[in-house]
Amino acid sequence: MTSAMFYTKQLRADLLKDLLRDHLIFFAATVILGLFFVPFLRKIKAGQSIREDGPQSHLKKAGTPSMGGFMFIIAITVGGLILSIPAMRDGDFSFLFVLIFALAFAAIGFLDDYQKLKKKQNLGLTAKQKFLVQLVIAVVFVLLLRLFGYVTPNLYIPFVNTYLKLPEPVYFVFAAFVIVAEVNGANLTDGADGLAAGVTIPIAITCALIVAFLATGKDLSGVLLFSVALAGGLLGFLVFNFNPAKVFMGDTGAQFLGGAVAALAFMLDMPLILIPMAIIYLLEALSDVIQVVYFKATHGKRFFKMAPLHHHFELSGWSEKKIFFVFTLVSAVFCAIAYYSVKSRYLI
Repeated sequence: MTSAMFYTKQLRADLLKDLLRDHLIFFAATVILGLFFVPFLRKIKAGQSIREDGPQSHLKKAGTPSMGGFMFIIAITVGGLILSIPAMRDGDFSFLFVLIFALAFAAIGFLDDYQKLKKKQNLGLTAKQKFLVQLVIAVVFVLLLRLFGYVTPNLYIPFVNTYLKLPEPVYFVFAAFVIVAEVNGANLTDGADGLAAGVTIPIAITCALIVAFLATGKDLSGVLLFSVALAGGLLGFLVFNFNPAKVFMGDTGAQFLGGAVAALAFMLDMPLILIPMAIIYLLEALSDVIQVVYFKATHGKRFFKMAPLHHHFELSGWSEKKIFFVFTLVSAVFCAIAYYSVKSRYLI
């Protein structure tokens, strides 16, 4: 993939071919890794413990290997670092920024997964422990992006094509909140076969299209590469994670996804694009908050049959396959809306 980001109409066909080629590379790499990694997880008995208070239909999944997120994480990391060498030689380290940030959250997820496997129950790190570590990582990341000039405190507002100038401290608080919310939203979404991967693929494709066809002239080839790698890796992961899942991504993979999506939005200096683009993450997180608040306010009544949102639909009679396809379609539609909401920013 070229590191020069000045695309003309004549080059777009060639660019799409390059994007498709790289997408297939990461897809194939993840599938090949999965052929070896899934049996390995079974061998070491890295089985998932299922929440007893979750949908009863999930109890049959007990023992399904977890931590399968390593499949696409390894493919993206190794393959991406190799393919990003030309861009890094030209001084574009955007791939590295996104990767390190996503890996930092994947490390939190791994600690959580390890604790679950060690204790043989679906309980890992405490909520307070996760929140504090996530907050520290988020603040450090935003400070680094500000230092290297990737973000500004001028908050771009999609649709209306204007900026809201925020004081630096306010921006950092806002950014940290968005990142932590995004990561936890992704984690909550990973509760049905294929769901987290399915709804994230349109997000990755949208980020790639924004860089390739809107943000031309900006030195963001690393962001483009990571977006394509993420889409390809997740599609490869779905070969094993689609219902009935042969492997789960675990908190390792889910937190990697949340960190990656948040990082991509901030690298584009458009965090508010996450509202339409990551609509499923947002709805899953909000459903959980609404459920807790309503339960406490009404002394035991529930707003949803079960939270997060996909469990409500499961208990309403939806199959996991239906949830996957409907939620993924919703994600794709809102990603298309997100793409068009920022087109005006790049019009010359």
